[in-house]
Amino acid sequence: MAESKAAVLLGSGNKPLSKPAHALTFAAVLEELQTNDDTGITAADAKERLSTYGGNELGDGAGVQPAKILLRQIANAMTLVLIIAMAVSFGIGSYIEGGVISAVVVLNVVVGFWQEFKAAKTMDSLKSLSSPTASAVRASENITVPTVEIVPGDIVELKTGDTVPADLRLLETVNFETDEALLTGESLPVRKDPALVLDDATGPGDRLNVAYSSSTVTKGRARGVVFATGLDTEIGTIAAALRATGSKVRTVKRNDEGQAGPHRYAQAWGLTATDAVGHFLGVNVGTPLQRKLSRLAVLLFCVAVVCAIIVLAANNFSSEQEVIIYAVATGLSMIPASLIVVLTITMAAGTKRMVERHVIVRNLKSLEALGAVTDICSDKTGTLTQGKMITKKAYIPASGTFSVEDAKEPFNPTNGHVTVTPNDHSDAEKAPTGTNFTSFDTSLARDDAHLGAFLDVAALANTSVVSPGQQEGEWHARGDPTEIAINVFACRFDWTKSRLVGGHYPLWKTKVEFPFDSDVKKMSVIVENTHTGEKHVLTKGAVERVLDSCADYHATSNDSMNATKMTDQQRQRILGKVEEFASQGLRVLAFASRIAPPDLNYEADIDRNSVECELTFRGLIGLYDPPRAESASSVAACRRAGIEVHMLTGDHPGTARAIAIEVGILPSLVQLKGLAKDVADALVMTASGFDKLSDAEVDELPQLPLVVARCAPNTKVRMIEALHRRNKFTAMVRSRDNLLTIGNV
Repeated sequence: MAESKAAVLLGSGNKPLSKPAHALTFAAVLEELQTNDDTGITAADAKERLSTYGGNELGDGAGVQPAKILLRQIANAMTLVLIIAMAVSFGIGSYIEGGVISAVVVLNVVVGFWQEFKAAKTMDSLKSLSSPTASAVRASENITVPTVEIVPGDIVELKTGDTVPADLRLLETVNFETDEALLTGESLPVRKDPALVLDDATGPGDRLNVAYSSSTVTKGRARGVVFATGLDTEIGTIAAALRATGSKVRTVKRNDEGQAGPHRYAQAWGLTATDAVGHFLGVNVGTPLQRKLSRLAVLLFCVAVVCAIIVLAANNFSSEQEVIIYAVATGLSMIPASLIVVLTITMAAGTKRMVERHVIVRNLKSLEALGAVTDICSDKTGTLTQGKMITKKAYIPASGTFSVEDAKEPFNPTNGHVTVTPNDHSDAEKAPTGTNFTSFDTSLARDDAHLGAFLDVAALANTSVVSPGQQEGEWHARGDPTEIAINVFACRFDWTKSRLVGGHYPLWKTKVEFPFDSDVKKMSVIVENTHTGEKHVLTKGAVERVLDSCADYHATSNDSMNATKMTDQQRQRILGKVEEFASQGLRVLAFASRIAPPDLNYEADIDRNSVECELTFRGLIGLYDPPRAESASSVAACRRAGIEVHMLTGDHPGTARAIAIEVGILPSLVQLKGLAKDVADALVMTASGFDKLSDAEVDELPQLPLVVARCAPNTKVRMIEALHRRNKFTAMVRSRDNLLTIGNV
């Protein structure tokens, strides 16, 4: 376990590098992998490396294996006891009883085999973890290569919509983002930057110069060099860790000098043999019900043998056929032949009910396992939350803080209501306490020039589309999740892009668009007012970058014409508001605008730095991924059933804590303060903090964390193993293709 953990932490690939790939410049990675970013590797090199490192696959390509499924139906203690009973019955000429037992065994095997075979076929058809082909550069030519033949050193080109075929150290990117929710649970696409050189111990979720195998390209294009394939990729490491069954040989106990006597060797081999027999009979593996049934079968078999011996002993071990038949019949009567059939049919009926609820059950025994669960480890994004962004807060210095309440439908601007809290509470009587947006209302934005300017940025510096559906109350959206959430907020005031720039008489016309860039971390547009001809620069982006570009702001609702110079004190006040939003689990962006310089030549390329400066700060917007409507009630139901729910997420600690409190995984902030410090500290941890602990230190924690943030896949495995060491029966829940299915968990 320690070795696999180290491998994940270091991000090592097939060929050991001097440092992890994310901690090296891309030039150093190219040099160590003996490849060239222009010409790639040759066909001969590719063939040799494929032979050396193996195919780029996770080792689960065997597909459906009927023989293994059939063996699983037979290789358990209860079935084996029945087979022995059947053989004995036929051996003594009791053909009727032997026939009945045979029918029971066959029925049980057929029902179980057919149910699992159908589920396996369905799951096999759903496997789509990696793209079938990839675009690679070999011998200076762009060729299409089957993903399984991608090797370390290959130069791979990616574009929007592609699935990353292997772990890549990025060489160059253009507005490149990937969806890593499959691996890290991050709710938003991750912007990549190949120029970064990171610390060795940087976690998988923060390696911004690496693209992971099986992640999806959501925007832009990129080139990268493959440094890990197959089971050496991030997804492969977690697959290997989950498949590992641990050592099958007991270690020999030694004294302080490292010596062990013969009895210690005998003890180790004896325990190893016992484990092997127990594993074969199923008495020490499987679900609690499986173990109990296996132990019951072994016990009944022993009782049957004892009963047969007693009958024979009572008849002086006579060899007469009647005595032998009577003894065997007495023993067989102790074995409940119909029990296993009743259980199998019951499980099959349960499986059918699960199918009616659109759930695929690969293994009949999994149903019983669900009933024995003591702990649930859940992802956040798309499982506890909706996987869609909603605007929760908007701060405008001159107008106040707008809060969106009770919004349950991310794309519907008529759902929920907005309340306004003035920044100067002495003016509270002048501010509306709330506006219910069951229908569009533009009066608030019309009467407040500062809100209108804020909404101009929200609607016009936006590439998403939000539109009503054919049915009443139905809304659709397409585009980046962040931009959709901002657009929906603008739509609440009927400040829609389609109304502002569409129709026969548009109010605004887009002249230039500067897309989001990872270097400047801003996105801007230049728009022209069709009535006045005045051109405006509208900018949104990372708070620090936008603030650095701002020269002034509007402090009160009365200074609609004259702006106040941006001071360090005001910057700190704004950053304080950012921290307030972040503590509520919100992702914060800043808005700004200005009148465009009059001497711009729109026919030539415009330097964005010349227009994204001397801006007027317009406000902040806070976004979050809201919980599902059923999440809180589901967590509460689990608690009532005695099941502890843990959140393992790739999101930041503030976001994770806020959502965990909202759905009831964590107690409220007031209740947290009443807990002992060591218990409160253990409830929320980051993956880096958890991974630094040894297994012994984890076992000494008063309670395992209920929330683990910035969580890598391997951290989830360590968490589950820690629960197992505490004799907990654990389920892992995700809404997406669950990585734990790779390990047949």
